[in-house]
Amino acid sequence: MRKLELKDLNKIISVVDPQISPSGDLIAFVTIRVDEVKDDYIMNIWVIDRITGEVRLTTSGDKDYWPRWSPDGRQLLFLSKRTLREGNKGNELWVLSISGGEPRLVLKREEGIESPQWSSDGRSIMFISKVFDEQHDEEVHAINRIPIWFDGIGYTHHFRKHLFIVDSLSSEVRQITSGDFDVVSATFSNKGDEIAYAAKIDDMKPLENYIYIASVNGGEARKITGKGMRIGTLNWSPDDEYVVFRASDLHRGYATHETIWIASRDGDYIENLTGKLDRGSSKRVYYDVRGPIRVDQPPIWIGDYIYFPLSSEGRINVYKLKLTEKKIEPVIVGDFIIDNFTIENNAIAYTKITEVEPAEVWVKDERGDVKLTAFNDEWLKRVSLSKPERFEFIASDGVKIEGWIMKPVEMIPGKKYPTILNIHGGPKSAFGYSFMFENQILASNGYVVVYLNPRGSDGYSEEFADIRRHYGERDYKDLIEGIDYVISKYEFIDPDKLGVMGLSYGGFMTNWIVTQTNKFKAAVSLNGISSWIAEFGTADIGFHFVPDQIGDDYWSNMKGYIEKSPLAHAPKVETPLMIIHSLEDYRCWFDQALLFFTALKYLGKTVELVLFMKGGHVFSRSGKPSHRIKRLKHTLRWFNKHLKGEVQN
Repeated sequence: MRKLELKDLNKIISVVDPQISPSGDLIAFVTIRVDEVKDDYIMNIWVIDRITGEVRLTTSGDKDYWPRWSPDGRQLLFLSKRTLREGNKGNELWVLSISGGEPRLVLKREEGIESPQWSSDGRSIMFISKVFDEQHDEEVHAINRIPIWFDGIGYTHHFRKHLFIVDSLSSEVRQITSGDFDVVSATFSNKGDEIAYAAKIDDMKPLENYIYIASVNGGEARKITGKGMRIGTLNWSPDDEYVVFRASDLHRGYATHETIWIASRDGDYIENLTGKLDRGSSKRVYYDVRGPIRVDQPPIWIGDYIYFPLSSEGRINVYKLKLTEKKIEPVIVGDFIIDNFTIENNAIAYTKITEVEPAEVWVKDERGDVKLTAFNDEWLKRVSLSKPERFEFIASDGVKIEGWIMKPVEMIPGKKYPTILNIHGGPKSAFGYSFMFENQILASNGYVVVYLNPRGSDGYSEEFADIRRHYGERDYKDLIEGIDYVISKYEFIDPDKLGVMGLSYGGFMTNWIVTQTNKFKAAVSLNGISSWIAEFGTADIGFHFVPDQIGDDYWSNMKGYIEKSPLAHAPKVETPLMIIHSLEDYRCWFDQALLFFTALKYLGKTVELVLFMKGGHVFSRSGKPSHRIKRLKHTLRWFNKHLKGEVQN
């Protein structure tokens, strides 16, 4: 057995988006692997037998993804870029016969094709696409609305997103929605005559979306929800009388759980079905080797049951609600996360992730739970991994806090080791029972790794998650008390060699921590925040996220915006800090890094800025493969220098 190495990141094959066929016999899914020569990702679609795991087909394109079965199970639609040259915009819609032969190109759009879905008769395919302003000029942007850009997309002020339908044989396209709004998500009715869609109708209130029902033949759409909600994916009831969806009613702003709701097609009835659980159904547990594809998980309505994911205490498991009794029952539960699932004929295809295993395809059927793929098993058998150990402690205000600790690989009994506290983003995200290459590579390099779910984290109560107007207070105490707890419990931790790091909110909290304490001897802040005033004005979500989190706008709460900004406390920093940022991050723009770096340099502090020319907010998870490895190299270089005293090359 050998220790994990940085280059092993390129060995990981990400498995995503399992889609079970209408008969339940076959499962389609996507694999994502690294092409080191092209410094890019290769995406292929596989179809396997549910019982035997036998491979029935694989696609040969470099960018094949989003497989969806036709109603008769004889064809798969998928998205690709097969005929597009490098640098070309948009993508393509293809259809592939399961019986064999070459796929058929249905549609190519420079404006892009998103979330395509078959109609019930298999004749039409619905999708979401951009509609650009007529006066748009790529050379000069004339901007009259916000946000001007969105992370992972780029400039967005010059287009809207609307619904389209394409004939699967003739390729004739019809636009279904139009106007000064954006379609967020959509789904065909089971009869195929209507579409339910969620829309953002006010740019200044982007979280307040509404559900509409439109005829596939056109005409005015009918709004069926009266209150603005943050709405995710949708589905219909089997009889098309109700729409089921994941949503937050925003009663605690961003801290509100996204739960499972239903609304009647006539708009007379709406109910939060899972709110009583005080747990959410969104995908917020960290998993850093998913790759560039992230597929939202819709609730699924079959018979008298609605199946949905539930995020709780570091897990994402599958539950079902029996509508006749409003009873919630476990379906697939354990110390792991389920990334996505689909259901047909009493069989559930799902991707399962554990602390020491990346995602693979599993099926739950009459045999129980069966693992069908093993793309990563062989090389992982030759590598020593650190198995995280869960712990909990009682915070100073009496609340239980969960955390995990990873011992260094090849640990020597009696020796003390440098320790790194890793802080998740969000803040309404979570660490948990999932594979984290980042933490494993730290453990392989001789570090103890500690990670917690402090106040603000997802997977607990809404009260636990709600730190609005109180950033850097109870969340900060939980983290400091957590590191004090593990120092007292585990003798192998060297209390004089502590490091801290984090991404996004974790980057903010790292910046905050080094202005509040000298406990840590080195810190790495990744794509974080140093100034809330700058975040309000430059980030894609800043103008609505920051008032919700910090309180009001900065004209009304200038004191709060300044006091909660690490930049304001820069003179107190003594911890050597590395700031890592990417130029295409529109969630926490580059000014956050430059402001803090400049201030610390001006003040004579030990600081280094590592700037990546490409990559969005989470480039460390889904950016160019070489950039992901380089980011980890720089992180290790900084900690090795300041915690181990290693001489830099």
